[in-house]
Formats: sequence, structure tokens, C-alpha cells
Amino acid sequence: MRMMTRYVLGQLFAVFFFTVGVLTLLILTIGLVREAHDQGLGMLQIAQMVQYVLPMALTFSVPASALFTVSLVYGRMASSNEVVALKSLGVSPMAILWPMFCAAFAISLLCVWCNDLAAGWGRNGLKRVVINSIEEIAYGTLRAQRSFSTGRFSIAVKQVAERRLIEPIVTFKSDEDLPSIVIRAEWAELHADTSNDTLTIVLHNGSASGAGVQVNFPGTERRVLPLADGQKRSRAWAPAEMPLNQIDGAIVKQKLQIEDLEEQLAARAAFEMLNGELGALAPEAWQEAQAHLRSYQNQLHRLEVEPSRRWASGFSCLCFVMVGAPLAIRLRNANFLTTFILCFGPILLVYFPMFMHSINQAKLGLLPPWSIWSGNVVLACNGLWLLRHVLRY
Repeated sequence: MRMMTRYVLGQLFAVFFFTVGVLTLLILTIGLVREAHDQGLGMLQIAQMVQYVLPMALTFSVPASALFTVSLVYGRMASSNEVVALKSLGVSPMAILWPMFCAAFAISLLCVWCNDLAAGWGRNGLKRVVINSIEEIAYGTLRAQRSFSTGRFSIAVKQVAERRLIEPIVTFKSDEDLPSIVIRAEWAELHADTSNDTLTIVLHNGSASGAGVQVNFPGTERRVLPLADGQKRSRAWAPAEMPLNQIDGAIVKQKLQIEDLEEQLAARAAFEMLNGELGALAPEAWQEAQAHLRSYQNQLHRLEVEPSRRWASGFSCLCFVMVGAPLAIRLRNANFLTTFILCFGPILLVYFPMFMHSINQAKLGLLPPWSIWSGNVVLACNGLWLLRHVLRY
């Protein structure tokens, strides 16, 4: 029996590791090429980003590779009548299935860890690489396209001479409903301060205009801009970017904030009733407060959803294997692509829509967080039904 286990695991792991390597490399290449094109990154920045993109790539490549592996290995074994031979000797097919189920469980835990690593360390690392390279990215984009834009400002130039921008037009975007400020200058330079996440624009001999006012300035004018706007900074603790070990504490903190806000609103309503200010109790007067409370509640829902999302996404690997392995044995088809397509088709049409729908509804508070597991439960039940037929017939 041990020899059979070693044989099955040897076949499975050989295909699995090869498939994971190829698929991960493909995802990394596509992702980094797209990021390099969008951000204007150089080879050095791309090399620095590989370690941060790798966990994200593994979260997609590992489940697909596990399904492909069982489709290939068990489909070949069934088509070669190896499963029939086992049954003729009185050996249950579980003898060749349980090693993969155990391995898939361990791999699913690895996927959960990769999801967690990608959410916190990976995303923050990617942002850090871009921020640290913002000066080179800006100059490279301006040389190639004569324009560069962020959420805070945009620059258009006539040409770039070494580190000097010739005849730049800089548009500073306002955070509020205020007109943008446009500055034209003879030349300008960019200087990034990565320690403070700021970018300094040095402008020489220019003019600034906005809101119908134009001001000329001789000499040098400096503008310091944060590389992340205020809204993004306030959302630095977004659930999708938090490690799992911090989410429980954030949930408790968020619930306390909601309770404090509800108490404040209740006290406000009681005070206005005691003073006879019934007009202040009209729905129009409470719109801002209600919007504030809803934003707190929405943030709580997102925090409560995130752990279930990561665990359910990680254990999709085990669910894929539970469906793919018995189906490959039942089909007894040497063409593993047929088995893979027959497995992945329903997964693509049923599992992923259920998964995304339950996430969206749970974030709105319309479904409980555990509903995210509904797609996994459907796959697992289908896999158990297929396994029952494999063991019986």
C-alpha cells in the first residue's frame, strides 16, 4: 500500500509542480508586462516587483494546476484500466484518491497563506516600488509620451532635456469642487522624496492661472505634492490590504465606533426632542449622519467578509480536486483536456458566479459572511456524489 501511495504522489507532484511553474510564470509575465506598460517601469523596477506579485500569481495558478493535475493523472490511470485492476484485487479506489485529497488539503492551506500574503505584504510592496521609482517613472513617461498624470496632477511638456522639462504645462487637480490650477513655465524639474512619499516640482519663470485669476512669477516656484491623496491615505487600512491577524482587532474597533456613533445620534435626537426642535428631526436634517453611519456599517461588513473570502478562495483548490479526481476516473478518457474542460466549465459557469455574487451581497450586508462558502459547498457535494459512484461501481 505504501508503494502505491508513493507511486500516486510521485505522479501527481511531478505534474503539479511542472504545471504550477509554467502557469505562474505565464501569469507573472502577463501581469508584470501590463504593469510596466501602465506605470512606465524599467527592468530594475520589474525585477523588484516579482517577489510581491508572486503570491498573487500563486493564488490563481495553484487551484487551476491542481485541477489539471488530477484530470491528467487519474484520467490516464482510469483509461489504462489501473483502477479496474485495483478493484479486481479488492482494493478500493480510495487507496489512490486519499493521497491527493490530503495533499490538496495541505495545498489549500498554502493558498490561504498566499492570499493573506498577497493582500498585505504583496500589495503594499508593489505600491512601495512604484512610489520609490516615481521620479524615474515620470521622466521615462515624459520622454516617451510627452505627458504624465497621477490622481493629484498632470504634466505635459514640449521636450525633455536630460533632467529638465522644457515648457511644461502642469495642472494641479483639486480635491473639492474647486477649479484646477494650471501652471506654465519656461522649464521645470522633478525631485522625489521617498522618505516622506512626496514629489517636489520646481518651476522656473512661469505663470499660474485658475478661477479666472492669472499670476506671473519670475524666478523659481516649488510645489510639494503627496504621492497618495488624502482619501487613499485614510483607506490605507482597507480590509483587502490587511493581514488576517489584524482583521479581528479592526472588527472590534469598528463595532465600537458604530456603537459610539449610534449613541451620539440617539443623544442628539433626544436633545432636539426635549427642546421642541421637531424640524431638526426631519429626514433631510439627518441625511449626513445616516450616510456617515452607513459608511461605518459598510466598512464593518467588508471587514467581516474578508476572512471568509480568503479561506473560501484558498480551499477552492480542495473542492476542485474533489470534483476533478472522481470525474476523471468515471470518464476513463485518456484525453486529459476533455476531462479538464468538463470540470472547469461548470466551475467557471457556477462556482465563480456564486463566489462573486455572495461576496458582493455580503459586503452590502444582505448575506452573512459564511455564504461565501456556498460555491465551495456546491462543489464539495458534487464531488462526494461523484466519489460515491466511483466507489460503488
